[in-house]
Amino acid sequence: MKHTQIIADSFPALHQTIGDNRLVYLDSAATTQKPQCVIDAIVAYYEHDNANIHRGVHTLSQRATQAYENARLQIANLLHCSRHEEVIFVRGATEAINLIAQAYARPRLGEGDVILITEMEHHSNIVPWQLVCEQTGASLEVVPVCDDGSLDMEAYKSLLTKDVVIVSMAHVSNAIGTINPVKEICKLAREVGATTVVDGAQATGHLRVDISDIDCDFYAISGHKMFGPTGIGCLFGKYELLQEMEPWQGGGDMILSVSFEETTWNDVPFKFEAGTPNIAGAIGLGVAVSWIQEIGYDKISKHEQELLAYGREVLLAIDGVDIVGASKHNAGVIAFTLRGVHPHDVGTILDHAGVAIRTGNHCAEPLMKRFGLAATCRASLCIYNTRKDLDCLGVGIKEAMRILG
Repeated sequence: MKHTQIIADSFPALHQTIGDNRLVYLDSAATTQKPQCVIDAIVAYYEHDNANIHRGVHTLSQRATQAYENARLQIANLLHCSRHEEVIFVRGATEAINLIAQAYARPRLGEGDVILITEMEHHSNIVPWQLVCEQTGASLEVVPVCDDGSLDMEAYKSLLTKDVVIVSMAHVSNAIGTINPVKEICKLAREVGATTVVDGAQATGHLRVDISDIDCDFYAISGHKMFGPTGIGCLFGKYELLQEMEPWQGGGDMILSVSFEETTWNDVPFKFEAGTPNIAGAIGLGVAVSWIQEIGYDKISKHEQELLAYGREVLLAIDGVDIVGASKHNAGVIAFTLRGVHPHDVGTILDHAGVAIRTGNHCAEPLMKRFGLAATCRASLCIYNTRKDLDCLGVGIKEAMRILG
C-alpha cells in the first residue's frame, strides 16, 4: 500500500478534491492519468527543443529529432519488435486501425473475402472494417462472446474458413476487461492464411506485450491509455508488410522526391508519417514507456489483479449489484449494473462523492446488446489505485441505491 501511494503521489491530477471529497479516479480504461515525468518532458520540449524534425540542421531540430526517434526505439523495445522501423507514430489506436484498413486491406480485398472480428470490439475496430467492406465488397463476420464475457473459441474456429483474409481482435476488452488469447487466435488465423490485427489500446498500460511471441501482423497502441499524452499512439507492422503497402496520406516527410510527373516514397516508417507529427506527444510517450519499465509489468499486473479481486468482492457484497462479463482472464475492469437504477444516475451520484467512473455503452454498443443492456457502469483500475478507492466506490454505490433504489 505504501509503495502504491508513492506511485500515486507522482500523478498531479490525483491530488485534488471534487467538492469536499478526495478524487477517486476509476476511469483509466478511458484514459490514464499522467505522471509528473511525462508532463515535465512535454514542457521541456516546448521550452527548450521546440523545432520540426528530420529537416533542420540547427541544434533545436537535431535535439527534437533525436528525442522523437529515441521514443520510437523505446516503444520498439517495450513491444519486443525485431526492428524499430516497424513502429509507426499515429494519433492513436483508432488511426492505426484505419491505416491498416485503408493502406493494407482495401487494395487486397474483394467480393467473397471475409474480415473476422469479435463481438466485444470497440467501435474503432468495427467501423473501419465496415467502411472497407462497403468499398471492396468483402463481408464482415463476428465471433460471439460467451455469457462470462470470454470469446467463444469454438465458434471462432468454425468461422475460420479459407475465405477469411483478415482477423482483427482486441487484446483486452475496454468494456468488460476480458483478456483474449491473442497468441492462439493469431496462430489459428495463420493456418488459414489470414492477416492478423490486434487492438492493444487496453493492454500496453497493464500487461507485458511481446510482439514476437504473439506473432501478429499488426498491433495498435494508444499513448493516452498507457500514461502518455493524448493524440499519440503507434502501429506496429511486420516490416515486409509495411514495405509492400502504399502510403495512406501524402505530404511532407513521407517522400524522398517530388515532381509533377512522379513522387518517390520515403522508407518505412516515414512513408506512413506524413506532415509534422505530434513531436511532443511522441517524446511524452517515450517517457511514459520508461516509467512503465521502471515500475515493471509484473508489479503493475499483480497489483491490478489484487484490486480486481477485491473490487469484485466489494461490489458483490452489495445487494442489487450485478457484474457483467467477469471471465477468468480479466484485466482490471469491473463492469456492473444496479438493478432498477440507470447507470448515468449512478455515475452522477458517485461523482458528487468524488468517485470517477465511466457509464454508457463504452463505444462497444454491440457488446451491450449481446448482454441485453443499453449501458453499464465501469470501474477501471490502475497501478495508482488502492483498496481504499474501491471502498469509496462501494460506499458511493450504497448511497446511490439509497437515493435511487
